[in-house]
Amino acid sequence: MTLLRAILLRLITTAITLFGVAVIVFVVIRVVPGNPIAMMLPPGATEADIARLQALYGFDKSIFQQFVIWLSGVMQGDFGTSISTRQPVAGLVLNRLPATLELSIVALALAVLMGGTLALLGTRFRDGKAEGAIDVTAGMALSIPDFLWGLVLILLFGVLWPVFHISGRISPALNIDFSTQFYLFEAILRLRFDVIADLIGHMFMPALALAIPLAAIIAQLLKQSLKETMHLDYVTLARTKGYSEGKVITREALPNAVLPTLTLVGVQFTFLIGGTVIIERLFSYEGLGNMAIDAVINRDLPLIQGIVILFALLFTIVNLVVDMLYVVLNPRLRHA
Repeated sequence: MTLLRAILLRLITTAITLFGVAVIVFVVIRVVPGNPIAMMLPPGATEADIARLQALYGFDKSIFQQFVIWLSGVMQGDFGTSISTRQPVAGLVLNRLPATLELSIVALALAVLMGGTLALLGTRFRDGKAEGAIDVTAGMALSIPDFLWGLVLILLFGVLWPVFHISGRISPALNIDFSTQFYLFEAILRLRFDVIADLIGHMFMPALALAIPLAAIIAQLLKQSLKETMHLDYVTLARTKGYSEGKVITREALPNAVLPTLTLVGVQFTFLIGGTVIIERLFSYEGLGNMAIDAVINRDLPLIQGIVILFALLFTIVNLVVDMLYVVLNPRLRHA
């Protein structure tokens, strides 16, 4: 019952958070200078044409009235119509969401793999030159933003040594009829290894650019947690039983040291999803972030609102899942 009450409380908090985000975004994007209607009409449009479109999109009403109308539509699943594409916002956003989720998940997997490996190596060869080299590497990786890593990767593996694709999500020449927008997951289920290789070829560099700074954070925190755990009694007991140093680290120290890192990974994963905006633009990746930039450029207010609300929803869901996992993995919280 305590766990269910905690979940219910988090869901209520999530609803309040989403409402607050909706209010702030709705007001801010309407007080910013610029008329989205003017961008839709040709130079010879009359005042009557402008008034007609303003009435069509509700811009002739007060901000409060516009918000009430928009919120009532959202409660029914209608997020409005995109100004630039004339299509329903919900369909546009949900159509691009799978691409961004796949990119973020692959980036997270790479970050955990690289960061975890560096942390284990730094713990195994602690207090030596190897640990110092790992700390310097992590510091360099963290000090360079993801979009600069993207430019470096494009130069190295797209120009000097063209191994990976530098733009797009999938090659147009591939003949495959996808049933969903989760191209990578669907290709894996279908065992289409040619499609998997092509998707990875397009996704690897943007995912790696996102993963490198996160991997540095994971490496630093997990290594510090492991070093503190290595001095505890149960680790010493494992050594007296004759366990090798590698076995002591992976079997005894790692399960307890990983808990603080889990919370960090969950928080950073939300920022990683937000970081896809610039990376997707840089690699012309057909995801939600690329669409967000186009929406801002075109002053597509309904589309901007839908994208921001979806990002906020993803953030709250990820944080809720991380909190629940932390309770499940931590016996003291589970039995409290």
